[in-house]
Parts: sequence; structure tokens; C-alpha cells
Amino acid sequence: MSTDPYAALGLTKSATTDEIKKAYRKIARDHHPDLNPDDAASEAKFKAASAAYDLLKDSETRARFDRGEIDASGQEQQQRQYYRDFADSGDNRYRRGPNPGDFGDASDIFSEFMRARGHPGGGFGDFNARGQDARYALEVDFLTAVNGGKTRITLPDGQGLGVAIPQGTQDGQTIRLRGKGSPGFGDGPAGDALVTLSVREHRLFRRDGNDIVLTLPITVDEAVLGAKVATPTIDGSVNLSIPKGASSGQVLRLRGRGVKPVKGTAGDQRVELSIVMPPEIDDELARFMETWRDTHRYDPRKGMSS
Repeated sequence: MSTDPYAALGLTKSATTDEIKKAYRKIARDHHPDLNPDDAASEAKFKAASAAYDLLKDSETRARFDRGEIDASGQEQQQRQYYRDFADSGDNRYRRGPNPGDFGDASDIFSEFMRARGHPGGGFGDFNARGQDARYALEVDFLTAVNGGKTRITLPDGQGLGVAIPQGTQDGQTIRLRGKGSPGFGDGPAGDALVTLSVREHRLFRRDGNDIVLTLPITVDEAVLGAKVATPTIDGSVNLSIPKGASSGQVLRLRGRGVKPVKGTAGDQRVELSIVMPPEIDDELARFMETWRDTHRYDPRKGMSS
């Protein structure tokens, strides 16, 4: 979808509400999927125009977009349903009031489809069209995203909708729930629910592709003498062997302990060591280090001078 709803309608930001309506009606007449079967380009143009019209037809929503408060997809809204004011009849209960920017009952647009197909009386008749997709945003925790799981979202009408999170889900990924969008017209199928996921940061783990990255604190004696240290992974704790003489910044690799996507190869867990000094340096440790330095002095910065 175009990031500029005005461009999707072939207009500029100065367009009037009447010009917005006319531009949308023209695109709808020319590119509606029911009138252009198997034409992917027409379908894409119609969907982009529908999304743009849905944003711009309401004066308040349009003003918020123009002020930069929401993006072209109305991101802060839980649900993006197109033609939400449509009904399967001409009942006036489904008409919106005469507010500025209000285009009234949208069934007149479909009346034009009917006339174009030889139904001069208008109405939906044998017109069948797939319902529009509904858009949602959902935040999931880090481990649910990488390991997979189930969660629920609450719809604007208060109903709950179950969502299965695939293993290896990434931040920004969109899940499609078939048939959970807006109802279709006539015998047309319902649209889908498109759930865009945002993944919360984890206090220990970071993700790099399919690798998991962890910074592991170790003590001075563990670094010098080596040790086996309990180390968190996304599947639970494992004992990691720290080699003698380990340094801060040294990276150890746990093969296959990273993200295991539904398709593709599992990543690794990379463990970056960080030597942490004791909270207090007592006299015994200080005397030991002074003696050790006198007989084992070395320069880790040798060769760094320019």
C-alpha cells in the first residue's frame, strides 16, 4: 500500500472531500476485483484506493494524518476495517450523519457496479465480493516469538480472537487469520484478519537473525582457572565450559541453541563473556595482585600506539 493515501487516489493534499470521493469512485469502477477477475494489478490498485479512502473520508482521521499523528495505515488504531459503514440493505440505521467529510451510505458506489454490469436498479443483486481485511497490532514477549505459542487479542467489540504465534516469529511480521476479517457482500467470503506483531525486548537475550546473543558475567577466578557455568538459553539453562584464561569480549558458541524457524536452519547461541570484578577489593587480593604483577607483568595494549 502506498505510504501516501493522496497519491493512491491520484490527488494532492489540497483535495476537497468531494474530489476524494470522486477519485475513489472512479478507481472502484475501473479496478474492482469483481469486475476485473484475475487481474492482480487492478486488485492492488483497488485495495490501495480503498485504504486511502477509508483514511481520508473522515475529516477527523484525515486531519490527524495531515498533522502526522497517525500513519497511512492508521497504526495506532486496533482495527482497520474497510467499508465498515456498509450494510446488506438500504436501512437508514447504517447511514452516518451529515458531518463534514461524511460521504453517507457507501452503497451508492456498489450501485454503480450494478449499473456497469447491467443492473440499472442498483442494489447488490447477484453482486458478490470478498470482505475487506481487518488489521490489528499485537505485542508478544520475546520467548513466545522465538519458541512459538498461543495468545489472544481483544477486538474493539470486546470479543477475543485466538492467535497462534509460529516458532521463529520476527518483529514486524504479519500473521494472516483466514476469514476473520469483515463479512463479504452477497455470497462473497469474509476478509482476513492481518495481525502485525511487535516483539518485546528481553532482559537477557538479543536476536541476530536466527542467532541468540547473551552477555554472560564471569568472575576473575573463573576467567583465570576456567569453570563450568550455568548459562541461560531460550530452552532453559545449560552448563557452559569457560576456558582457562578467558577474556572479556570473548565469544563462545552453543551450536543449535538459537532460534529454530518453521523453515530453515536453527541458529546458534553466542555467549559473550564479561569479567566482573568483586564488589570490593580487599587487602589480600590487592597484595596478591601486586606480587603477581612484579613477576608476571604483561601489556595487552602492545602494538596499539599509532
